[in-house]
Amino acid sequence: MPRAGLSKAEVVAAGAQLADDVGFHNLALGRLADRLGVRTPSLYKHIDSLADLRHAIATLAVAELGDAARDALQGRSGADALAAFARAFRTYVIDHPGRYTATIGAEFAGPDDPLLHASARVLESMAAVLRGYDIPEAEIDHALRTLRCTFHGFATLQASNAFQWSNDPEDSFDWMIAFIDRGLRTGRPAQDSQ
Repeated sequence: MPRAGLSKAEVVAAGAQLADDVGFHNLALGRLADRLGVRTPSLYKHIDSLADLRHAIATLAVAELGDAARDALQGRSGADALAAFARAFRTYVIDHPGRYTATIGAEFAGPDDPLLHASARVLESMAAVLRGYDIPEAEIDHALRTLRCTFHGFATLQASNAFQWSNDPEDSFDWMIAFIDRGLRTGRPAQDSQ
């Protein structure tokens, strides 16, 4: 019998916090049960499996990231919106490294999957940033992937303390945002002529 008052949302939230504390790849149902003060079989009243828990954590993380991006972008456009999105993204990854890791490669279970809907919100926030740069519709996917790869790379490297030389990563982050802004304003890369 589950602990009185324990819900699926509480199990997922505790799993997300555990992933942040010990690392997503070290997430285990036994550890989660200990944290919640229940026996491991009690978790199955709320989740189907470790894979189900991981998917739920990914969904939670993408929804939280979507909220952070939406809030950061309010009333902003152009370079200001780009910087706000980049900072919100990086802050989320640094503050929640385990749950963010859950999002990497998480697959959609179907058209009604909440993860799909949460992901669409994040992409819409990124697309809103790009609308301020007059990116042709045919190139939006390329621009979205470029932004995600760039922000993901910087944030995950910083979260894992990979910038250990003397220069301040904050200065590099500002430089990166200005570099991307210039590239987006200048236009698309030259295409090979055939």
